[in-house]
Amino acid sequence: MSRNVLYVLIGALVVVIGVVGYFYYQEQQTSSVDIEFGESGISIETK
Repeated sequence: MSRNVLYVLIGALVVVIGVVGYFYYQEQQTSSVDIEFGESGISIETK
């Protein structure tokens, strides 16, 4: 395996880890209040 292929694989791995970390961070920042609008009116739940 050439050195360039190794650099590309390491770079791709770093990008994947960064994207997964970003989505995990966004998931942790979500609001803990759930607001739903339905036939019976408005429902607000805290989690």
